[in-house]
Amino acid sequence: MATDFSSIPLIDVSALLAKCDDPKMGEDPGVLEVVRQLDKACTEAGFFYLKGHGVSDALLKEVKDITRRFFELPCEEKTKIKMTPAAGFRGYQRVGENITKGTPDMHEAIDCYKEVTRGMYGDLGKTMEGYNQWPQNPPKFKVIMEEYISICTGMLSHPFISIPIILFPGLEFFILMMILLVRAELARKIMRGIALALGGSPDEFEGQRAGDPFWVMRLIGYPGLTTTNGTHEAMKNDIGCGAHTDYGLLTLLNQDEDINALQVRNLSGEWISAPPVPGTFVCNIGDMLKIYSNGLYESTLHRVINNSPKYRVSVVYFYETNFDTAVEPLDTIRTRKNGTKKFEKAIYGEHLVSKVLTNFVDV
Repeated sequence: MATDFSSIPLIDVSALLAKCDDPKMGEDPGVLEVVRQLDKACTEAGFFYLKGHGVSDALLKEVKDITRRFFELPCEEKTKIKMTPAAGFRGYQRVGENITKGTPDMHEAIDCYKEVTRGMYGDLGKTMEGYNQWPQNPPKFKVIMEEYISICTGMLSHPFISIPIILFPGLEFFILMMILLVRAELARKIMRGIALALGGSPDEFEGQRAGDPFWVMRLIGYPGLTTTNGTHEAMKNDIGCGAHTDYGLLTLLNQDEDINALQVRNLSGEWISAPPVPGTFVCNIGDMLKIYSNGLYESTLHRVINNSPKYRVSVVYFYETNFDTAVEPLDTIRTRKNGTKKFEKAIYGEHLVSKVLTNFVDV
């Protein structure tokens, strides 16, 4: 139900995050105001900027900086972690190896997924079985990215957790754990607000729906325009990433702050710019949330065109349902008011695999 929006709204979610685990969060005036804004943004645009999220500017910058350093390496170094089907389609793709609707995208990337062990999801998960390929260079790449993923998802995969507790006696270990717990579960907490916006209980997207969420992370580099005789020239195809919708529930985009490249399509087909806002995530809803909302919320088409001479980096985290969940419209007052169920059941894992198997060339 996207509209002819002309800009992307900005939402401060600090009040929601502060009360997110309070059983009475749905009665708090500050939470209800955030919920109202989330509902308006998801209904009208399917996109919004997120501030007050609690993730430090230093970490947002660090994950982009180390991603950029990886992409600056020689090709032979980057292809040491080349994407393969044997790795569950995890790893590095060169410029043009990712395809959107049959057209090569002008970006390079590392794809990471929640790791899937053999037989974890039966036949449904066979395509995605594998482990993430983390580069050895730059140093600490894996440590930084896993910390970032843990904050977005809520998994405490920080390397310190694997070190014996005796190395962090008493108060020091308690402080470490509190730091990690306070910062974790950003996406889950936003989804609690969206659940309230849809007229459900805060935990609608937990348990069998997304209590064990699958996640995807793409580290993407978009080459800038080349310069010839003082003028900028586009590559043969200047679309950094073609028009598409995201697959799951909620996307958290951490993009370079000095390059305007993301565009979102409104109801009339106009491409609306989503320029960087320092210190924020750009968020958008995905195909599974469109189904859960019975079409109240739209998984809006978006694309990337880097018309800057600068190389652009974005770190995109996708928060999904449980891999084997059968997704269908929620049974709430709001979704029922939008008419009879507009969608048949969709298995998230099937939806993801269908995309993965058609998204790449030469793998």
